[in-house]
Amino acid sequence: MNKLLGLAVLMIGMLLAVGAGANFRYYSADRSASFQVVSDDNELIDLTALQPYVTYDAGKLYVDISQYNPNHPEGGGNGMSPNTTYVFEEMFQVSNHLWENNQTNYPICVKIKSDHDNVLLFAGNYTSPIAGPGDNIEFTVEHGNPVPIGMIFDNTNATEGMDQFQMSFEAHAGACGP
Repeated sequence: MNKLLGLAVLMIGMLLAVGAGANFRYYSADRSASFQVVSDDNELIDLTALQPYVTYDAGKLYVDISQYNPNHPEGGGNGMSPNTTYVFEEMFQVSNHLWENNQTNYPICVKIKSDHDNVLLFAGNYTSPIAGPGDNIEFTVEHGNPVPIGMIFDNTNATEGMDQFQMSFEAHAGACGP
């Protein structure tokens, strides 16, 4: 009986010693993380020019419908006419090449905004867009299915001369909401 009592006390003592030793109040460790910023043609969420009016320079996407575009054809016009509306389908496309898609479909939600009232954007084709036309569009890009982006330029009451605008792009993991 004394042996059993001694063995029980020994086991209780060991449990207390092991249990008390595993209660951490503070732990500190240094870890490293890295990411890489790459040019537009090497990234996993990619913007690809589809029309000669769209070019890249220093990691930026430019839409230039003028004689100053490096792809301007010889003998071509110098821009767009006033009091007209131009629809350009498939100016560029947004693609999804995330490595998470090796085993599953991992969609991304893309938002594109234009800061110009007379420049509208649409995703897909003009007669049946999946988003837009509007100055703020949102659409889902599935892996391996790039989405073409078109643009509408409304030059009603526009004056001759250069006009500039900015576009902003955002991408988030997952499909866009309803």
